Amino acid sequence: MKRITTYFASFILIFLFSACGKHSSFYEIDNTPPSTPSGLTALNGDNRVDLTWDPNYEHDLAGYNIYYSYSFDGKYTLIGSSKDNYFVDYGAHNGTTYYYAVTAYDFNGNESDLSYENINVTPRPEGKNEAISDYRRFPDNGGFSFTSYTTVPYDSKSADFFFENYNDTLFIDVWNDSDIQDMGPTQDIYDIPYAPSEGWSPTKDAIAIPGHTYVIWTWDNHYAKIRVNSLTRDRMVFDWAFQTVNGNVDLKQHASNGERTQMQKTNSLKR
Repeated sequence: MKRITTYFASFILIFLFSACGKHSSFYEIDNTPPSTPSGLTALNGDNRVDLTWDPNYEHDLAGYNIYYSYSFDGKYTLIGSSKDNYFVDYGAHNGTTYYYAVTAYDFNGNESDLSYENINVTPRPEGKNEAISDYRRFPDNGGFSFTSYTTVPYDSKSADFFFENYNDTLFIDVWNDSDIQDMGPTQDIYDIPYAPSEGWSPTKDAIAIPGHTYVIWTWDNHYAKIRVNSLTRDRMVFDWAFQTVNGNVDLKQHASNGERTQMQKTNSLKR
């Protein structure tokens, strides 16, 4: 009986080893990375940048890595990962231009190339629901300064624009050394991506209309935008955004075509 048991046990071991060997011959190592993400866009805000891109559809997709650089062809530093095709860079600083790229990776650790789009964006300060008054009745509260982010007297040297009720027609005014343009109705202030190169008002004013966004070119070569939220005869409530970099027309995002000459990546998560 003992000998039969021993033969039987040996048979089982031979069978198991044979089965394992047969199974291992069909095992393949996955060295193929997901496809490179595309459709990357950036929305600049106040000390933040919101990134979105087209999703990948590989069955083994595990997530995305997000990188930034200070130049298009420079070294790209890892700043975070996301399971979805959306990421917010809360480490961005106003007045600094960042270049972004995204990769996709799978559960085996395979990572794609950096996305190819030339996406660069410069965060800038913004404000919500500020209010200024009709300068004819309330001159000390009639103007707004983008550099100090505050209401100022309409005739202050720091006033970039001011509000006027002229015979019941409501205007947004700028001084002769500045320009303004009505960009039309918008859903929010983010709808206007950059400052225009022409079309400025020859009269240095624009009729104030709720729901319209206006771009202002300041006397010291900065660009800003305001969106009128509500109006009364004496008061205008608005949102604003101001680009602190001299001459930079980037009020939301900037994208251009190009190809990276270097695909350098580093895994540092520090700025």
